[in-house]
Amino acid sequence: MTDTATTDHAATDRTADRPAAAGSAATDAGAYLVPGTDRLAADFYGFQDELTPVELEASLRLRDFMEREVRPIAADYWDRAEFPTQIIPGLADLGMFGAMWPETQRFENSAVWRGWAALELGRVDPSTATFVGVQSGLAMSSIAIGGSPEQRAQWLPPMGRGELIGAFGLTEPLSGSDSSKGLRTTAERHGDTWVLNGAKRWIGNATFADVVVIWARDVADHQVKGFLVRRGAPGFTTTKIERKQALRIVQNADITLDGVRVDEADRLPNIHSFREVALVLRLTRAEVAWQAVGVQVGAYEAAVRYTGERQQFGRPLASFQLVQDRLAQCLGNITACIALCLQVSRMQDQGRQGDEHAALAKGYATTRMRETVAWCRELLGGNGIVLDHGVAKFFADAEAVYSFEGTRDMNNLIVGRAITGVSAFV
Repeated sequence: MTDTATTDHAATDRTADRPAAAGSAATDAGAYLVPGTDRLAADFYGFQDELTPVELEASLRLRDFMEREVRPIAADYWDRAEFPTQIIPGLADLGMFGAMWPETQRFENSAVWRGWAALELGRVDPSTATFVGVQSGLAMSSIAIGGSPEQRAQWLPPMGRGELIGAFGLTEPLSGSDSSKGLRTTAERHGDTWVLNGAKRWIGNATFADVVVIWARDVADHQVKGFLVRRGAPGFTTTKIERKQALRIVQNADITLDGVRVDEADRLPNIHSFREVALVLRLTRAEVAWQAVGVQVGAYEAAVRYTGERQQFGRPLASFQLVQDRLAQCLGNITACIALCLQVSRMQDQGRQGDEHAALAKGYATTRMRETVAWCRELLGGNGIVLDHGVAKFFADAEAVYSFEGTRDMNNLIVGRAITGVSAFV
């Protein structure tokens, strides 16, 4: 169906008069903590200690918000495939949008903290983590990297406050992994106006975004350029993708561009080729790896809770050797992935992170994520495929997180190129 979302981001929470499912209700956050501490039990080696005191305080505020405001409604909104726009102001107040840019940064922070925030978001709701990743990581970073000082001043502050929502239009119906060479959307300049024609697919936030960064190939020089297309532009149509079975809260859309006219003032002047697009993707790819860790943590926490409560043969499931072995395997995956993500974020802070480093983190963490959520679903038996027990949503959402920002195969080819010095890409 075509987009019917409002632009004021107001929404009625229809969960108030409905009984919450066991796995969707706000649960005692203390059940997930090491007793007597503020550290997640899934953080087995205490990686949280790498955060500065200011970053830790911000992380704990985010954790509290996600437990109070998002966990109780996430399963219901996932089931309805709707987005709870009422959470946007709270996320903005917590500094989730544009944390790395001076125009929108609420406090001095590191890539390690931004990654840890993605973990905290993902452990409660991967769709919320994805929404933040699109708004902050893709849309705002495109403007910050490719925009003029005037464009940065115009767009970044209101986006940082959550007053304007952004989207990132790169993927196309016939172009995904080959976007660097296979982009079919075109841009043709006529004086001070550009005319865009083409189509995009899987564009998160697009049904209610105020501005979409559209990537198109200039017919004159065949280079990729970026354009800020405003909501309601003539010839610009968004259609919500229905019947998704992963990240159902995220409002993905098909976009049609039919002679969309964009002023030269809304072209990103610092984007000259796909190389700059790749820089945006590198900055966000490592945070997707952190998000994948959060998905593992959320599924693991639900499995630990369930196996402690569920009785079989007169004993809790958690008392059986095979169950403990599975939980230990899950925790091993989580711990290894945090260590990998921590180092790749440190490398970003030090200015020495390359495409291959972010690619390895994303490819490895999402592969282990798939494994972990499958084991957690297995531990719940038949109850693992319903929303009521807290694992099914993670199990389904993991498939989308595994795919976007480059599949495991494509990321491994980026790493392989660094290993061998030979590109296997066509």
